[in-house]
Amino acid sequence: MGQIHHRTCHICEANCGVLVEVEGRRVLSIKGDPDNPLSRGHICPKATALEDLQNDPDRLRAPQKRVGEDWQAISWEQAFAEIGERTRAILARDPASTATYIGNPNAHSYGNALNAQHLTKALGTKNQFSASTVDQMPHQVANLMLYGHASMFGIPDIDRTETLIIIGGNPMASNGSVWTVPDFRNRARALKARGGQLVVIDPRRTETARIADRHLFIHPASDVFLLIALLKAVMSRRPHQPVQDFVTGLDEVAALLAHFDDAACSAASGVAAEDIAWLAERLTTGPAALYGRLGIATQRHGTLNAWLIALINIAAGQLDREGGTVFPIPALDTLAMLPRGSLGKFTSRVSGHKSVLGEFPAAALAEEIETPGEGQIKALFVVAGNPVLSTPNGPRLDKALEGLELMVSVDMYRNATSRRAHYILPPTGPLERDHYGLFLLPMAVRNVAVYSPPTLEREDPAALHDWEILRGLASAISGQPVQAPTPREALDGLLQGGPYGVSLKQVEAAPSGLDFGPPKTGVLPERLRSDEPTVACAVPAFMDALAALQVPEAAPARAGTLTLIGRRHLRTNNSWLANSHRLTKGPNRCTLMIHPADAAPLGLEDGAPATVRSASGTITLPAEVTEDMMPGTVSIPHGWGHDLPGMTMQVARARAGVNANALTESDALDPLSGNAALSGVAVEVVAA
Repeated sequence: MGQIHHRTCHICEANCGVLVEVEGRRVLSIKGDPDNPLSRGHICPKATALEDLQNDPDRLRAPQKRVGEDWQAISWEQAFAEIGERTRAILARDPASTATYIGNPNAHSYGNALNAQHLTKALGTKNQFSASTVDQMPHQVANLMLYGHASMFGIPDIDRTETLIIIGGNPMASNGSVWTVPDFRNRARALKARGGQLVVIDPRRTETARIADRHLFIHPASDVFLLIALLKAVMSRRPHQPVQDFVTGLDEVAALLAHFDDAACSAASGVAAEDIAWLAERLTTGPAALYGRLGIATQRHGTLNAWLIALINIAAGQLDREGGTVFPIPALDTLAMLPRGSLGKFTSRVSGHKSVLGEFPAAALAEEIETPGEGQIKALFVVAGNPVLSTPNGPRLDKALEGLELMVSVDMYRNATSRRAHYILPPTGPLERDHYGLFLLPMAVRNVAVYSPPTLEREDPAALHDWEILRGLASAISGQPVQAPTPREALDGLLQGGPYGVSLKQVEAAPSGLDFGPPKTGVLPERLRSDEPTVACAVPAFMDALAALQVPEAAPARAGTLTLIGRRHLRTNNSWLANSHRLTKGPNRCTLMIHPADAAPLGLEDGAPATVRSASGTITLPAEVTEDMMPGTVSIPHGWGHDLPGMTMQVARARAGVNANALTESDALDPLSGNAALSGVAVEVVAA
């Protein structure tokens, strides 16, 4: 019998509580914690990957320096000294020639979140890029403009609603996203048991759609037209029912919507008028919530989609209502800790992209490296990111990285991106670090506080945590030590200053977590961070974009031309679980899903290789012929393509798959947020 450690699984947004049984450094088991008030004993297969990542023989355990085509392990002292010297030389020639890219795992490391600014400050750079602009930036821009803070996320009150409508989201695979909702299946069962309904709108019959009461197909990247028609239908059902007195501008929005023809919007989206009317009836009867996620964000009208979803919830009378859209009050309140956010503070050098929340579109990184002139990026620091696989036109970025004078990756692996680095700086293993859900608990279906101390001691006393690496880089570049509290000290202060006034010691004393109950209602307008305590619905920039929108006329499809969307799977998380032997076993998941009606004319059979071409590139992968796809639409999962030369991830290489972002385009962006339009790409499919 080993020793049991309470821990939060920090791999995805669900933040499930786990019980890790260890004997010495050997992990005996990882099970769900039944006393965790958020996850209630639930875990998904990803939790077992904690052991795989910790004990992976391919995981780097010392700093690596590239020498020609070879790599050599070096000391931390040598790594910091050489990186500092080389960076200072580059800065001396051109102070604007450095950049950072922050990857998705940083959102799961509170230590990194509290220390990343030290690196950017030492570099003095405005060239900041992150995974946010291939993910959730439209949601954050809509939050900023409606509620006054980019991190003020409204979430569906699933545990008390009667109707949950999901568009472009798949929480059965993601465990929620910008919505921390572990144990989604049982929460959906409880919704049905009390007479409620779960509805999914998606071009694919997803894992969530399969457990739903109703699934509606929608043409890819046409969500904006459905949402226009749905908002009009909602407003028509509540013409004389006022919403909250702090909500303004709905009349102006309604006047603009009158210019759109309902039948044309229905036809453009592929959702029938009677279905739109039924959705509006469920929403206005309530309690109900409309939730949109990655599928509505990664398209050209991503920010309009996020805005319209919020307006539908508001117009339906479901804002800040039990069972509707609610606003958690977390023990550590990120609204008090983080700046509200800004738009257009800087402009990118090459294409003139306006900054959004202090960063430029990730899709613009390649051109900033390729294009000569003052400010050309010569040194790039990538922190827990894999943009070669995760950003548009990945092969173009891969080639651009070869031209850097200095690239530093803070990463556990030599992956598709870090193989281009001159130095790779690996942090301690995942079970050797402490954890607090800094960014994710504020979006949780219950207000909880859970802290995980390290499960294991550092395997190597000389090893550094991720936040220690960031501080080491900052000090090496600036020549000055970082003077700041440790993450643990900062966490304690933030908790004590939070809404419940608890100390870290008190949170630690409850290893399964402190439960402060479900999200409260009636928190608006006090919780708003707008200059005025109002939700001003008629956002000028959004209104202008909506006014310029043209409803497309249906055009005859060209034979072999289909529309591409992405997808998630429960056993993956972007590209960073590809070396887990537990999660990669089983059937091949990197397939081209295609409807039988589209496959038959191409002579494409299930399991046969298919070649997919776009304006950006060509890939070949096995076909998966399935009626789960909407005719005219194909799906390829995100985060694959692990067969590039120089990678040292043996499990991943054995099941490499292909990079869907070889097909996406760098210049396809949502203009309001800079988010990549990964969905709705026109592709040609042929039998290979």
